Amino acid sequence: MSAILGIVVTRLIIDHFGIDTYAQYILLVGIAGLIPFSDLGLTAAIMNAVAGADDPRRDNNLRLVLVSCLRLLAGCCVTVVSVALILYATGLWPTLLGSALTPETGALAATLCLAVFGFNLLIAFGQRILAALGMNVVVVLLSALQTPIVLLALWAMIQLGAGGGYIAVASYLATALISGLAILIAARMISPMLGSALRGAVDRKVKGARVFNTAWPMLIQMIALPIAMSSDRLVLSLVGTVSDLTQYSLANQIFSPVLAVVTTAGFALWPVFAKARSTGTRAPVSPGKMSLVFAGAAALAALILAAASGWLSEVASGGKIHLDAPLLWAFGVFIVLQSAKYPFGMYLTDASGLRFQAFFILGMLPVNLGLTITLIPALGAVAPVLGSIIGVLFFQFIPNWFLVRRRLAALDARTLEKHVTASTEVDA
Repeated sequence: MSAILGIVVTRLIIDHFGIDTYAQYILLVGIAGLIPFSDLGLTAAIMNAVAGADDPRRDNNLRLVLVSCLRLLAGCCVTVVSVALILYATGLWPTLLGSALTPETGALAATLCLAVFGFNLLIAFGQRILAALGMNVVVVLLSALQTPIVLLALWAMIQLGAGGGYIAVASYLATALISGLAILIAARMISPMLGSALRGAVDRKVKGARVFNTAWPMLIQMIALPIAMSSDRLVLSLVGTVSDLTQYSLANQIFSPVLAVVTTAGFALWPVFAKARSTGTRAPVSPGKMSLVFAGAAALAALILAAASGWLSEVASGGKIHLDAPLLWAFGVFIVLQSAKYPFGMYLTDASGLRFQAFFILGMLPVNLGLTITLIPALGAVAPVLGSIIGVLFFQFIPNWFLVRRRLAALDARTLEKHVTASTEVDA
């Protein structure tokens, strides 16, 4: 449903405000993908603490983790909002975002988007708490509200005759609203934990828990991954053409709902693997089997979307944007690879596993970005997707699969040793 409504949003923007406004909308919506590192990777510490707690309502370690994270997130909020205001005051937004930013509304719209994003950091971890509690269905339902809210705001703008330059701001406000609902539900589910942590965060006498052992490798991933993979729109805006940007953006819009579902399902595995890790046992689900399931489901979805892409692009752009077969196939392969590597990544969410992933992602960064910049003149919109495919395959899927296999083998060996020792003691 979100995918269909997203197509409707695209069509309304193009019909009522034009291709240039659509290009700016897509570019500004992508800002959040470029700076997810703004929370310093603290959600990893929160998820592990919630998943590992026997009673999240009263667990002291969870309280101290939340105290530390709330303090740090407040600093992140101030930093992001300050950067937004500085970029606006100095007139640097057009230099930073390129030609897709319209002169009339672009700078102010970008400032408002980034400011709302900054304030949202204070409450965005609510969805992670819900996921760690096993309430993934609630997270999915809340996330499904995003596109309907944007569509409602867009309809209101059209009816009121307002300009379309600030449509992206509505998307960020919708995200903030969803985060607000999630944090309210999470606070109720672990009550009185969140209130206690908030009081501790403002009390300078309370010393928080150590969080950067898991946060810093997650931070590296959150810095490197967007630069390597989510900067495609920005690179196309700077190196390619507006046509390249709009083709890539529409194809991404068609296929991205599959990744959204995979991401949500993948996060549901995090607390399962974290709980098994804390008890030293095998998880009830195998990361290898889940990888095959994820890849198979993604392949089926990609084939359906590729087959329907002609109709979807016609509905979305009124025939103004044409998607070539190489771009569609490239996105399909990328979706399958991303889906296949997700369970392995969720299995490696302890401190050492996150460090392992972080180092490989740092290696992926120059390869992916270099390929994208080099290939855009020849391949256009396909270039960023091809760079992402190579990066994910050689720097995420293969290394993560190898380490997970080693860990599972070591776990089985320890389990067998315990059984042998126990049997020997009984016989004695």
